[in-house]
Amino acid sequence: MGAEVRWLINVIISSCLCAVLATIPHRKFEYKYSFKPPYLAQKDGSVPFWEYGGNAIASAENVRVAPSLRSQKGAIWTKSKTNFDWWEVDLVFRVTGRGRIGADGLAFWYTENKGAYDGPVFGSSDKWVGLGVFFDSFDNDNKHNNPYIMAMVNDGTREFDHANDGSSQMLSGCVKDFRNKPFPTRARIEYYMNTLTVLFHNGMTNSEQDYEICLRVENIFLPKTGYFGVSAATGGLADDHDVLHFLTTSLYPPGTQPPAPSTQGHKLTPEEEVKLTQEYQEYQKKLDHQKEEYKKEHPGAVKDPESEFEDWFESDSQRELRQIFSGQSQILDQVKLLSQKLDEVVGRQERALGLISNIHAAGGVPQQVGVQPGVPTGQQPVLIDTIRRHEVDAVLANQNNIIAQTRELRGFLVEIHTKAESLLQKSPPADTSNVLRELKDGIGALKQQQVPLNAPLNTCPSCVTPLMLFLGFAGHLVIMFIYLLYRDNKGAQAKKFY
Repeated sequence: MGAEVRWLINVIISSCLCAVLATIPHRKFEYKYSFKPPYLAQKDGSVPFWEYGGNAIASAENVRVAPSLRSQKGAIWTKSKTNFDWWEVDLVFRVTGRGRIGADGLAFWYTENKGAYDGPVFGSSDKWVGLGVFFDSFDNDNKHNNPYIMAMVNDGTREFDHANDGSSQMLSGCVKDFRNKPFPTRARIEYYMNTLTVLFHNGMTNSEQDYEICLRVENIFLPKTGYFGVSAATGGLADDHDVLHFLTTSLYPPGTQPPAPSTQGHKLTPEEEVKLTQEYQEYQKKLDHQKEEYKKEHPGAVKDPESEFEDWFESDSQRELRQIFSGQSQILDQVKLLSQKLDEVVGRQERALGLISNIHAAGGVPQQVGVQPGVPTGQQPVLIDTIRRHEVDAVLANQNNIIAQTRELRGFLVEIHTKAESLLQKSPPADTSNVLRELKDGIGALKQQQVPLNAPLNTCPSCVTPLMLFLGFAGHLVIMFIYLLYRDNKGAQAKKFY
């Protein structure tokens, strides 16, 4: 029975893994739409395949899109448009400032045309065509919901609502603090199969896997090709807005492959082939000569030719450990992927519940989510508050804490009960008759030692008779009378002398 259960569990896990692997897209790193340190900027200050302007400053380690000075704006854009439909961008940035509140924020762009370098929307142009993901650090509407991350799609006709922080125009968003963190904050923005997903790393740990889902919106239609960009702006308050990494990966559905590079190259002439062969032989001779000189200068560093290649091969134990580690790493990656898919399913259920609540609230008429072309945008949609995933997690965590504390209290009571029983079992049974007999004997002994109250008291012998006492008093009086006479006589003689 146990073997059948294990076999069934293995079959279920294998089927789940196959289903997940069948939906994983093919990934390709796009270096022409990326930048990262070191040597991010060249000696002339330019960034390969990118161009920046405004108050942006490029260095070898990062791009400071907007410095911590008042009323600064800057942006950096790719030079060429994309040639792929679906993509994923890993954005690593820092927003730091000396104040408790910062301004204005940073924005990620995917637009049909490049924006300005000093525009009104986080340093870029308004009325854009495409996607904007805003990391807003200043609370313009005074609702105490900043720092805030939001996504907005524009068709080129709408102006960004600065007074309300774009709350009536955004697709979705989340409240996440990204200012003054010990480690760089990260955002993973994915657009795949008309679904926009934004994951956020709060920068409290240095792990690259601690992402939390911020938003996920389906049925998003962006331009077929576009430019990537990052912009930032400051106002009366100022923060440093630094971008450390911008890594772009193109995504291709299963069964499709990225287009192969063109194979029609320039054919070499015989003279060029001979020239390249001679150059190769010269470089090979120089390399051999340098090896011989190094061996002469460092004889102790030269290895035995037979043992030189031993480091290139791994032992059996190393191979087994590597295989175990790689297997466990693959299992861990698949578990994380399943957890992410489960979060997406929960998010879909929450959105479905929200739509049902909207239908009931509107009397059976479903309300539109987001802004569609041709629909007036002046009206603010009715938002029905539903239970969130973090609220469900908090309730479950509280229940688990209560259950754990109850179990601890129960164990404590059981321990007290067992200790009391053990003490009672160790002590011998008491004989009440012997105790009473001992008490009676003790009381009898005390009675025998005590003197009866009605017995006559012993008479003490008289030391002084009354006659002797009166004679003593009389003698004292005579002595005092003589002393007084003597003193008066002395005083009278002294007065006569003066």
